[in-house]
Amino acid sequence: MNPTAIQLQKIVADYSPQLRKINEEDYSAKPNPKKWSRKEILGHLIDSAQSNIRRFVVAQYEDVPKIVYNQDAWVTISNYQHYPTQDIIELWALLNKHICQILSNASPELLQRKCATNSPEPHTIKWLAEDYLKHLLHHLHQILNLEPIAYP
Repeated sequence: MNPTAIQLQKIVADYSPQLRKINEEDYSAKPNPKKWSRKEILGHLIDSAQSNIRRFVVAQYEDVPKIVYNQDAWVTISNYQHYPTQDIIELWALLNKHICQILSNASPELLQRKCATNSPEPHTIKWLAEDYLKHLLHHLHQILNLEPIAYP
């Protein structure tokens, strides 16, 4: 199995129970009107998973597709603040399990194919998957009030 997929499986298994322990009031609290609540941050991770699923799949059959997304618009349009919290957690877990499946099915050669994003230069699927894990852990630590993990 792909090492990134193995690491992602472990993240889902380790963090899902912790995400379920946060009460609704804490999930919905907004530090200020311009900042996302924990619920919205988790929604952002759902959006990130969906965008990356598209990248990981499309880049395997198209040459350097450009797949970008506007994170603030996605969170606003999805209205995660008023979404049932347990559904958000379940959706997050299922999307990440799906990413594990996609990455596990990709050959090492396919993982070297590239996708253009918001960055100036395209990146390989392998690089995007590894970056996805860093981004994911950064936000999970925010949600759970754990030791901060820097993410550029």
